Amino acid sequence: MSTSQKLAGKVALITGGTTGIGLATALRFVAEGAYVYITGRRQAELDAAVQQLGPNAKGIRSDVTSQADLDLLFDTIKAEKGQLDVLFTNAGGGEFAALGGITEAHYDNTFNLNVKATLFTVQKALPVLRDGASIILMASIVASTGPENFSVYSASKAAVRSFARTWAADLKGRKIRVNAVSPGPIDTPGLSGLGADAAQAEQIKAYLASTVPLGRLGSPDEIGKAVVFLASDDSSFVTGTELFVDGGTAQV
Repeated sequence: MSTSQKLAGKVALITGGTTGIGLATALRFVAEGAYVYITGRRQAELDAAVQQLGPNAKGIRSDVTSQADLDLLFDTIKAEKGQLDVLFTNAGGGEFAALGGITEAHYDNTFNLNVKATLFTVQKALPVLRDGASIILMASIVASTGPENFSVYSASKAAVRSFARTWAADLKGRKIRVNAVSPGPIDTPGLSGLGADAAQAEQIKAYLASTVPLGRLGSPDEIGKAVVFLASDDSSFVTGTELFVDGGTAQV
């Protein structure tokens, strides 16, 4: 466990915190002294994550695409803790779809989850966020690159990246910092889920690893460490930016 306690005394919320990057970041936050709320849609996974996180965490079943769920989420945090110091909008996802075969449902599902939900999560958090808080948005390197058959997801993450800029300006009067973290290929359950079966998932992972200058996939914990930086006072003069954590994939 870290002895620096970079988030000591802070209250944080991580959406989509039951697995992968969200859970790894929650573990980091707890180790750094924060009290952490996590959300998820499935109660069993939420309970298992909280058990792993320990007494300085609480899970709230919540679907970030539901306005009613978001209202209940922030009402609960306000009643229990009074305010939030850190918000990490990690919940999101996407699927491959080739241009020419993109359906309205695919577009709506992707933008509702990645863009609309991010917007209303942050907007509904504003009354609970303290002045000087840190907001971290989950973007992706695909906002800057052009992966084949991933255009809708990539566009949704470009919108999230844009939010970091505009909201940094909107919230500067409250000294609230807004930044985006953009992972490269990370070995998560979500990445495995892009394959139709286990064999295809391994093929996708092997291909993605071959595109990374460092020669491997990243780990969820490596993203968690970067989010801790953006959440803490170590990044006190950083706002509106995009932190690439991608092994050089979008850089070289």
